[in-house]
Amino acid sequence: MKQHLMPIVVLTVICIVISAALAGTYASTKPLIEEAERAAADEARKSLLPEADAFTKLEIPEMEGFTEAYAADNGAGYVITTYATGYGGGSAPMTVMTSMTVDGKIIAATMTSQNETAGIGDQVNKESYAGQYIGKDASLEGVTAITGATISSNAFRTAVEVAFDVYDQIGGAAPAPANDVQTDTEAPVVGDSNS
Repeated sequence: MKQHLMPIVVLTVICIVISAALAGTYASTKPLIEEAERAAADEARKSLLPEADAFTKLEIPEMEGFTEAYAADNGAGYVITTYATGYGGGSAPMTVMTSMTVDGKIIAATMTSQNETAGIGDQVNKESYAGQYIGKDASLEGVTAITGATISSNAFRTAVEVAFDVYDQIGGAAPAPANDVQTDTEAPVVGDSNS
């Protein structure tokens, strides 16, 4: 009996030790991974709104297609992340980051994640298409879809339209300069009638 019990005990101890080591590794690397992800997102925002010195996350009420919105602390504008379903389907929606001036004109729009057909749907991120959005207001007048990639083009446009809906929630007002930023630890809720 002892012969059969000993391997079970040894394997159980090995499993406990390995599980503890994995939990320790996860706990020690999680903050580093989160910081790297935050830095990468900040860099992406900075590339879309280079005039910004730093960003403050805005709390926007939930809305279909909206992910997050940031205001430049120096009042340079906003970077709004939205999504829409493209040709790749709903399991992997197209995510678009749009930067806007405080008066509602697009500075840049870029696809940050997608599951579109390679060589066709992913063309919406090329300058020939995405560049059409620069300087546009909410009407998006003059933006035309890519022939053969209309579903992807329409998804990109829908994501940008959602960004304008978020801009409307923000109120289109210039964000407070950095020296007037609230010292409150919670971000202000934009578009909330209670604030």
